Amino acid sequence: MHTAVDTQLIQALDSAHFLHPFTDLKDLQARGARVITRAQDIYVWDSEDRRMLDAMSGLWCVNVGYGRKELADAASQQMMTLPYYNSFFQTTNVPAAKLAAKLAALAPDVGERSFKHVFYSSSGSESNDSNVRMVRRYWDLLGQPQRKTIISRMNAYHGSTMAGASLGGMRDMHAQGDLPIPGITHIGQPYFFENGAPGESAEDFGVRAAGWLETKILEVGAEKVAAFIAEPLQGAGGVIIPPASYWPEIQRIVDKYGILLISDEVICAFGRLGHWFGYEKFGYKPDLITFAKAITGGYIPLGGVMVGNRVAKVLIEQGGEFTHGYTYSGHPVACAVALANLDIMERENLPGRVRDDVGPYLARAFAQLETHPLVGVAETCGFVGGLVLVRNPQTREKFKADLNVGMVCRGHCFANGLIMRAVGDRMIIAPPLTMTHAQIDEMLALIVKCLDSTYADVRKNGWLA
Repeated sequence: MHTAVDTQLIQALDSAHFLHPFTDLKDLQARGARVITRAQDIYVWDSEDRRMLDAMSGLWCVNVGYGRKELADAASQQMMTLPYYNSFFQTTNVPAAKLAAKLAALAPDVGERSFKHVFYSSSGSESNDSNVRMVRRYWDLLGQPQRKTIISRMNAYHGSTMAGASLGGMRDMHAQGDLPIPGITHIGQPYFFENGAPGESAEDFGVRAAGWLETKILEVGAEKVAAFIAEPLQGAGGVIIPPASYWPEIQRIVDKYGILLISDEVICAFGRLGHWFGYEKFGYKPDLITFAKAITGGYIPLGGVMVGNRVAKVLIEQGGEFTHGYTYSGHPVACAVALANLDIMERENLPGRVRDDVGPYLARAFAQLETHPLVGVAETCGFVGGLVLVRNPQTREKFKADLNVGMVCRGHCFANGLIMRAVGDRMIIAPPLTMTHAQIDEMLALIVKCLDSTYADVRKNGWLA
């Protein structure tokens, strides 16, 4: 049972008062917001009671699916016990301490970079702001205050705060607010489909793309570079999966020049790639890990940074007071929900299930989309996938950007009960990790249906080769 919702009333209130993120506000006022009212398992319903398969896990975060009573119970119990207290003034709370220990136990031992400490925030954006503060403080304490520059990648996403948006490589974001802020620079992304040279293997391209980091380090001056930040694979940039040769070469370069490595795992951590953390999948050794989203299954905001031993030791033993933090650092309710969420993931072995069962099943099914006349490439990594809509699959010729073919496809997705995201002409998915084989089949059938409808549109409009 569910309560009926007056769609027009909610849309009117929304239009009058709610400024949405990443939205053309005038356009939204003209069309009215889609009103989502309830959710269960892998599905959400709107105010007109239309069911949609949520192939994006909300926003990459509802890894355990919707309707988990254990998470609501954990929040309720903690709210009635200790709904809030701050972590300033040498004070802690039970869920925050237990969650920090739990995260330390989940992170694999990687020697001096092992993770035994956590700094809490409320989001990935805040966490990456904290990374900038910690990285620069670390080098100050080591007597190298000139090491301030942080290198990132074009088309990366690291949040939308001033520091987060600067670290990210989104041109549209940099165009607003005089970004990036000083001390942040970017290199190319390891996108073989778009940047691979004719006749070049993916393996060779991966090494070449990683080499852009060394070129930038030398351009800036190695003695001025503090860190390199990257997602294990680029999520909001369109599910850009690096070749297998990329991360080993990145590791060699950061080790050669002694710079810190930040792994932004806001999307990739907590089972998404078939491991607790994405760096395990690609075999590198970061100094700092950004996390958020799926740590609570998206049920309540929580983020943070896992701080590797070599950084934590300097901050603890040499740093004195670290003048940085948030009102909600280590929020007891958020941490209680996170603990319950991690219990679910362990009990149901969701990372292992993605690695050994549903991930490979999805990969086989998703690869078959390459036979569609609109698809240039379709690839997955764990439980995330992306396909490229092209004008000519044989030559991989793209559509003109102003045709917005990805948005045409996205429109068909919503019309057919599927939530799939468009990043330019890349269509991407990141479904809940709880999906069954039958639900994967259901999702793939919907994708094919939407691709067929899009293909019919582009043929009708004369956009094909």
